[in-house]
Amino acid sequence: MLRFPISNRVAASKTPTYTRSFSAKREPIRATLIPGDGIGPEISDATIEIIKQAGVPIEWERVVVSPETGVSQEVIDSVERNRVALKGPLATPIGKGHTSLNLALRKQFNLYVNVRPSVSIPGFKTLYDDVDLVVMRENTEGEYSGIEFSVVPGLAESVKLITKEASTRVADYAFKYAQKHQRKRVTAVHKANIMRLSDGMFIESCRQVADRWPSIKYEELVIDNATMKLTMNPNQFDVLVLPNLYGDIVSDLCAGLIGGLGLTPSANIGQEVAIFEAVHGTAPDIAGQNKANPTALLLSACMMITHLGMHEHGAKIQNAVLETIREGKTLTGDLGGKSSTSDFAAAIISKFRD
Repeated sequence: MLRFPISNRVAASKTPTYTRSFSAKREPIRATLIPGDGIGPEISDATIEIIKQAGVPIEWERVVVSPETGVSQEVIDSVERNRVALKGPLATPIGKGHTSLNLALRKQFNLYVNVRPSVSIPGFKTLYDDVDLVVMRENTEGEYSGIEFSVVPGLAESVKLITKEASTRVADYAFKYAQKHQRKRVTAVHKANIMRLSDGMFIESCRQVADRWPSIKYEELVIDNATMKLTMNPNQFDVLVLPNLYGDIVSDLCAGLIGGLGLTPSANIGQEVAIFEAVHGTAPDIAGQNKANPTALLLSACMMITHLGMHEHGAKIQNAVLETIREGKTLTGDLGGKSSTSDFAAAIISKFRD
């Protein structure tokens, strides 16, 4: 049975957030490619070659997002025209006054939910087996609203913005996702015991949405308790929905449970646009050396391909990636091997011919 990429449970027919209408004989689909910085161009090239060799009918429109160019009108026009994009890692200097380019993209296209599956990869041993959970992160507000200022020298203030509209929207997405993908439980994570107004509004919005989904178990956990439980037994979780900052932290924690950000895909979903991305760093220390692991971007591409309704293609690539890792013969350095990026890509492509 075909599986939805990055899940151990779900039939492909349950997948799409939105789908376009395609004829039986598919015309090539245009998608925007943002290669990114550092190792971004290398893993993007490997990913595009694998997708090509898998026979996926996608034409790529490359655009550049960088600290120098920012999110240019060319980028905006491309993403709005194609409605779907694949993005490599982008660098943002820390403490330099630069706006995060990742944040700028989310705001520009109102990508209101970040979907981060964390699923154990067979053959790649970690502390836990059979992890299969999804983090739904509110993606547009909270502490990442960018509202901060210095009142007087030595004092900085940052405003945490929580709205009922955004909280309801991400909660609604989490429950719809749970139903569509046959998941049984949604856990809302918060700190409303301390931040009674802001997190209180988030959790109240989640409760109101949960009332409309009686077939799905709903629970609430304070953020510190949730992180403890995740590290003790991640298998007790299914779908987690969180405000922006907590979601950022917890999604990385969950990535660590299955081997790290190099193995973890990600999707940013809006009403009209979806951007799929590798969320790991740009690794400038190995950039240009043909050493980088493209798995996170590849699995994000699988999510994108399935999102577009091409379930068999998405499953085909995912299965080839996972089989290559399971065999353990051709692995990049971060996975414990000595193979190059191109060797790893070639091993995956060889699975299409088996």
